[in-house]
Amino acid sequence: MSAELNLYDQDFFAWTQEQAKLIREKSFDKLDFINLIEEVESMGKHEKRELSSRLSLLLMHLLKWKYQPTHRVTSWELTIKEQRNELIHHLKENPSLKNPENLTETFEHAYEIAILKAAKETKLSPKAFPELCEWNFEQALNSDFYPN
Repeated sequence: MSAELNLYDQDFFAWTQEQAKLIREKSFDKLDFINLIEEVESMGKHEKRELSSRLSLLLMHLLKWKYQPTHRVTSWELTIKEQRNELIHHLKENPSLKNPENLTETFEHAYEIAILKAAKETKLSPKAFPELCEWNFEQALNSDFYPN
């Protein structure tokens, strides 16, 4: 086991290839389970972080759209469309991210970040934006929805 641990620390790519080979060979007794478990959990967290990151970017642009109507530019609209498309695709690939408990938590966190990003880009105070999001997840992803 110590050889795998050394390989994990010294050459992560080589470690992944070795672990895949051992799984294919069903050599389960030689697997580095401690690091495998950590990496599998990390992969799941990565998918959740991507959802949150894309959602915060979408919400930031929706906030800018609503609170700076005289500054609207095509790039904002295109970013909104792009993030909606990417979010829909990401959720198709990871449908369990849509479970209500997870989605509520992720949406709330993404909105908090969106407020900070929108304040930074618009030069408005974070207090200029509602503490709770005015829209729900479905509205935010709706291709026809643009806040007025």
